Amino acid sequence: MQLSKEDILVKANASCKNTLMETLSIEIVDYGDDFLIARMPVTPKVHQPDGVLHGGATAALAESVGSFASHIFLDTENLFVRGLEITANHLKSVSEGYVYAKAVFVHKGRTTQLLDIKITDDNNNLVSICKLSTISLPKRNK
Repeated sequence: MQLSKEDILVKANASCKNTLMETLSIEIVDYGDDFLIARMPVTPKVHQPDGVLHGGATAALAESVGSFASHIFLDTENLFVRGLEITANHLKSVSEGYVYAKAVFVHKGRTTQLLDIKITDDNNNLVSICKLSTISLPKRNK
């Protein structure tokens, strides 16, 4: 029996219990053959002292969605995925609503991957552009 898209999203979000993703209320909301989208509410919990979205929370959203994309689009039965480097260019402030992170592969190699992650607000305004590189390494036999 093949799972529906809704069932897959429920299962993916359930795997985020007791993680930073749960702490920041990040949820995966959509995916396709070559992308993954997550969202995060912009509340005082993720604000910097002057009331706008903290760049560190934005980077955490980007790394979460990018790493999750690498995890689901690669053979993680035999490999584990780790982030190598993340960059973030913050372009617009947000103080409320949601921000959405869409991760798309630029390069999907056997060992290294590069993802482009665009963060937008509720009105589809570009908030940040992030790049994440990940590495896939073989799991060791126990």
